[in-house]
Amino acid sequence: MVRRLLKGSVLCACIAVIALPAWAQNAPGVTDTEIKIGQTMPYTGPVTAFSTLGKGEIAYFKMLNDQGGVNGRKINLLSLDDGYAPPRTVEQTRKLVEQDGGAFIFSSIGTAANTAIQRYLNSNKVPQLYIASGASKFGNYKEFPWTIGGIQATFRAEARIYARQILKEKPNAKIAMLYQNDDFGRDYVLGLKDVLGDKYADTVTEATYEFTDATVDSQVVSLQATGADALILVATPKFAAQAIRKVYDIGWKPMFYITNVAIWISTVLEPAGVDKAVGLMSSVYVKDPADPGWDSDPDMKAWKAWMTKYMPEVDPRDQNYVNSYNSGMAIVQALKQAGNDLSRDNIMKQAANIKDLQLPMMLPGIKMNTSPTDYYPIENMQMMRWNGKQWVRYGDLLSGAL
Repeated sequence: MVRRLLKGSVLCACIAVIALPAWAQNAPGVTDTEIKIGQTMPYTGPVTAFSTLGKGEIAYFKMLNDQGGVNGRKINLLSLDDGYAPPRTVEQTRKLVEQDGGAFIFSSIGTAANTAIQRYLNSNKVPQLYIASGASKFGNYKEFPWTIGGIQATFRAEARIYARQILKEKPNAKIAMLYQNDDFGRDYVLGLKDVLGDKYADTVTEATYEFTDATVDSQVVSLQATGADALILVATPKFAAQAIRKVYDIGWKPMFYITNVAIWISTVLEPAGVDKAVGLMSSVYVKDPADPGWDSDPDMKAWKAWMTKYMPEVDPRDQNYVNSYNSGMAIVQALKQAGNDLSRDNIMKQAANIKDLQLPMMLPGIKMNTSPTDYYPIENMQMMRWNGKQWVRYGDLLSGAL
């Protein structure tokens, strides 16, 4: 009789272990009331204009927490300054994971910065989610299954679209390209090569800059001297403004395309001179708060109400606040799908299983989709042109796929 009781006790103990509640396996930083997540942002350094993304995400989660959070848990976003310096990104990210106990890394900004931490996070199976970079390398799910790309079309896809547009207008065009000398800039080189193939060397003249440079004026002058009739500018806001101004001042009038990471009115076009940018072209995938065509849109009204309540002091024309709203909603969707299983495995699984999500501030028809073999959340965009007062969209939605 005693032997039977002992066996029963062992069996009950095993069942109890198997039936432990889901919270026992949750990621670090997850409690019954909180989900702690981390990111790095360039709050200081050469690209502080990009820090509006982090400021917007902080404000988005404040609104979310005021509404009750996600499945009863508040989001605690730890947003640390890395100065746009990859070694500091590594230092701050390790702090977020090893000391602060972040469940995962979300929307850290910069191609070089995210490259610097990618192997560390993947080796430790820490999700690196919806990062703030359009580099195509971050869709490599086979080598880096814990890293998933940003809520934007890739730089490489954008470059393909520009190349196709140029060739359509001028089949024998000579193309000049000024780009930042890192993975961010080189992705656009790859995109042009995808379209031009063997003709690239005879068609494109390259000039580069370092993000520590003072100006890009000399590069612009050198490119004009080549006789190029099309220019693609791949630069962060400070250098984009310099280049736009210099192109105008030297009287160069190429077909002029600019990366969509530098389309902001307040930090690029106004410093350059809004009249000097007339005719400038870029691509877009989000609704533009400066476009009166969206004034009656319910989602735009909701976005403006959020801005008015949570960030009344900022310039609403900066579309990075739109991006922060969309990226915040994207990660919330993944967390909602995860339910009460907030293990790192399940958070990663859900982030890679988003189906036809129409984020409210995305252009109609552009939906977010991910899968275990597709780590590119957004793949379409639309062209737009600056008219001196606002960006004006034209044409149909375009895909940058090969």
